[in-house]
Amino acid sequence: MDIAKRILFEDNHLIAVNKLSGEISQGDKTGDEPLGELVKSYIKEKYGKPGAVYLGVIHRIDRPTSGIILFARTSKALERMNKQFKDREVSKTYWAITQNSPVPETGELKHYLKKMTTKNISRAYPKEIDGSKYAELEYRLLKKSDRYFLLEINPKTGRHHQIRVQLSSISCPIKGDLKYGAKRPNNDRSISLHARKIQFVHPVKKEPIEIVAPVPVDNLWQAFENK
Repeated sequence: MDIAKRILFEDNHLIAVNKLSGEISQGDKTGDEPLGELVKSYIKEKYGKPGAVYLGVIHRIDRPTSGIILFARTSKALERMNKQFKDREVSKTYWAITQNSPVPETGELKHYLKKMTTKNISRAYPKEIDGSKYAELEYRLLKKSDRYFLLEINPKTGRHHQIRVQLSSISCPIKGDLKYGAKRPNNDRSISLHARKIQFVHPVKKEPIEIVAPVPVDNLWQAFENK
């Protein structure tokens, strides 16, 4: 899909894009073109900018996850947004399609997560262990179909694979997420986790901003969104 059609918010300081599953936020060892480079090309072409385009990566989401990615167009915006993220002043909302319904249907999950670097997974523990980090999220069941369940998740911390491993720990693996207990992969190798909404105070204008990302072009996602 054309990058211009996926711009969710844009001004002189920030730009938000609806990331497709499979895209990477920034360069990694695969050598695949990161989303940030596509955004730079878009800015360069739209505004006829000579030379290199500045673009700061404010936050990331996992490669198989879709949804909102926020970039900074100035170093000032990047610095101020980094502080908001660090101070937990940014509210993020995710949607996840799971195989099972959570019990209870609304709740809070608190774990200590330890990243297993060699396998690129995290493990959840009820108590702190050496090398673990505290993780917390809130969830609620939004909708259900014959076979699947739509959950809304508000992470309070930002840990490696946090939503994926914490939902798996309550027997609610995300659809398509083989790493964390899904029964089968999605056809496009995505996982059914979507960064749906982000709320923050604009780093320069000091106005409240809310950005919402449409769900992926997929029958199940769109059935849930329209239900």
